[in-house]
Amino acid sequence: MTKLKHLILMVCIAGCFAACSKDKPDSRCSGEIPKYEVTAAAMEQFKLDTTAIRKFVTDNKIADVKKDENGVFYQILAPGTGSHHFTVASNISIDYEGKLLNGNVFDSSKGSYVTFQLCELIPGWNIGVPKIQKGGKVRLLIPSYFCYGPRAVGTVPPNAVLDFTISLNNVN
Repeated sequence: MTKLKHLILMVCIAGCFAACSKDKPDSRCSGEIPKYEVTAAAMEQFKLDTTAIRKFVTDNKIADVKKDENGVFYQILAPGTGSHHFTVASNISIDYEGKLLNGNVFDSSKGSYVTFQLCELIPGWNIGVPKIQKGGKVRLLIPSYFCYGPRAVGTVPPNAVLDFTISLNNVN
């Protein structure tokens, strides 16, 4: 039994080393932030999401909400300072909270700053975070296509529009 446990442990360790291999760079983490287009197959859900976001903004009297060319709605709460040119390799240090449109919080950094590379995040963040600079704060209302699409993830149901408030502490 001990030999079997050791064998399983060795296989797990070898798997970890293989997964961390730097031989193949992650193509998502190099270059400029891509242009996003909604596929024809996803257009019906995208239109439903856009209608839901517009209704949410109106019902909640959210001021100064804009829609960018991709279809992500955003509200600049504080622009921040600087002139960082974001790429998918940009490291961002943020405090954030993610909610469903019904107000249920599904994720939060709980007032602490966490660091990510933009390429590790959902497309909606790749679109929205570069709208602010260091010290800035943005609210993003993101159609499901730029989040998790038709997949359920944790407590996020399929085709969920997400409402994020993001404070950008640092970027490099």
